[in-house]
Amino acid sequence: MSDCSGPSDFLPLVRVEAIVDELYNIRDTFFPKDSEEKTILLQNLVDAALNHLDSIPQEQRNLTSQRALYEFLRGKILDVFPNYRKEAEDHLSKAVKLNPSHADAWLCLGECLWKKGDLPSSKNCFSLALSKGPNKKILCQLSMLERSMAQAGKKQAHFVEESIKHAKEAVMLDIKDGNSWYNLGNAYLTSFFMTGACDHNKLLQSLKAYQNAEKDGLMKVNPDLYFNCATANKYLENYERALHGFEAAALKDPGLNADVEVHKIINLLDKLEDLLKGQARSKRLATFVASLIQVNRKYT
Repeated sequence: MSDCSGPSDFLPLVRVEAIVDELYNIRDTFFPKDSEEKTILLQNLVDAALNHLDSIPQEQRNLTSQRALYEFLRGKILDVFPNYRKEAEDHLSKAVKLNPSHADAWLCLGECLWKKGDLPSSKNCFSLALSKGPNKKILCQLSMLERSMAQAGKKQAHFVEESIKHAKEAVMLDIKDGNSWYNLGNAYLTSFFMTGACDHNKLLQSLKAYQNAEKDGLMKVNPDLYFNCATANKYLENYERALHGFEAAALKDPGLNADVEVHKIINLLDKLEDLLKGQARSKRLATFVASLIQVNRKYT
């Protein structure tokens, strides 16, 4: 069949694409106290999105390019959940076969295979997506995947360095994009922990990246940014900033258990205060103790 089609032939699918974008926006920004509430909401939205997709007449999805977009959207809708779904993989696999140049389809297939636990195949999909042209979102996903591959225990140093490299490339594509800076911060933080948690320069680099991420207003809804930035501050012994960060993360997403980190720091400050009270003879140590007491009293 000829694949000659104009913009109007894709309008119904484009409308569904907008619905799918909103579905993913809710997934990434809605964090209720009860995680089951989010699961139920997503399932209802998925059902509605699939109904919209299925309402498109068959004759408007006969062309190869239309079928490719249809399969991509169906697979992406089904893949919105955190767990792997074979049906999502099947539709996304059909999409890339019908249109191998569709970068977003390769990206989504890679994310689906990642959930499946097939990290090498996922990396291959991200690389194929990236081969279609520079893309900050793909670079960030590739960087995240490489950190997961590093944690698997093989070639740790190699994958961490690759993660940092791709994160930097994403930032260079758009230095105002908060998500790219956030991803770079995560890459440096991972490097800190995987190299023995002793290189404070990595912590400072991660903190600087997180601070750049915070300049992007769109990142204010990301609880993980506040949590990870607080973690960096905790290891840098910036306890007041760490407490502020963990509190913000807890308010945005109760499921992160950031309140546990708050209590850990408060307990640590209690112990440090008790240990140092009788030893604060030097001016520097006296100032440190006074600072600890001030921070501690704010949170107790």
